[in-house]
Amino acid sequence: MGHARHFILPIVLAAASGAPAAAETPHPIIAPEGERFTLTPAEGGFVRLNKETGAVSYCSVKDGVTVCRLGAEERAALEAEINRLRKENAELKARADAAPGPQAARPNATPSEEEFERALSFTERLLRRIMRVFREETSPGRTL
Repeated sequence: MGHARHFILPIVLAAASGAPAAAETPHPIIAPEGERFTLTPAEGGFVRLNKETGAVSYCSVKDGVTVCRLGAEERAALEAEINRLRKENAELKARADAAPGPQAARPNATPSEEEFERALSFTERLLRRIMRVFREETSPGRTL
């Protein structure tokens, strides 16, 4: 919040001084190194540039609340990217569902009858071996 006051105060002072906005190109308020935004006074508010993403927003103060809106070009670009990612996501899901491989790798997939029988056979062999080892270890003639 303290950083926001540093940005808004010069804008308010410039607007109060009555400097003609259209006659001169306003100088941007450059954010200190490490800060994310650069602000430039504009008619009725200011333009905010996000130095990390390049997004441009128009900001104005209404009833003591600062409201920022993305520029139309930025919004269109974001919506286009969202649509592209949705399409790519659907294609990847379709490819993953069609890909050969064990059913266990796919979420919510039930094993086939063959896979179930193999697992049951493995479990049965394992238990028989364990029982055989246990009987051999506990045989009456065996000493520890």
